[in-house]
Amino acid sequence: MIFLNVLLYMGIIIFFACFMEFVAWLTHKYVMHGFLWVLHEDHHRPRRLGFQKNDLFAVFFSGIAILLFLLGDVTGQFFITAMAIGVTLYGIGYVLFHDIMFHRRIKGIRLRANTNYLKRIVNAHAYHHQNSEKSKGAAFGFLYAPPKYTVS
Repeated sequence: MIFLNVLLYMGIIIFFACFMEFVAWLTHKYVMHGFLWVLHEDHHRPRRLGFQKNDLFAVFFSGIAILLFLLGDVTGQFFITAMAIGVTLYGIGYVLFHDIMFHRRIKGIRLRANTNYLKRIVNAHAYHHQNSEKSKGAAFGFLYAPPKYTVS
């Protein structure tokens, strides 16, 4: 029974870590490049270090994870805590790829795209940043990119 609970717990974590890419894609395309462009626009302008209005999206999603952790703790529902862990794992992947590897927002930490997968998502995100207009975006994912962005 314990083994099945652990499998279920791990399955929920993995599902939510993957599901967050779908949520992020929808949010990026329809919210960030939609009605909240005013918060995302500075992210598409020439780079500068420090806080961007766009960082409020990370604060929002971190808040969701924190609330899920609290709710899981208060209610004792392990599946809510598993959801929180999945959302948090996605957030860690996002920060490592997007903020550190791609945009190099943390000085002194250099991550390189040394696998085909990483090269593909870097290529897709570079393609996304070629356009800095609200309605002309493409490649809205963060940790997944379609094969058409494969670097040859």
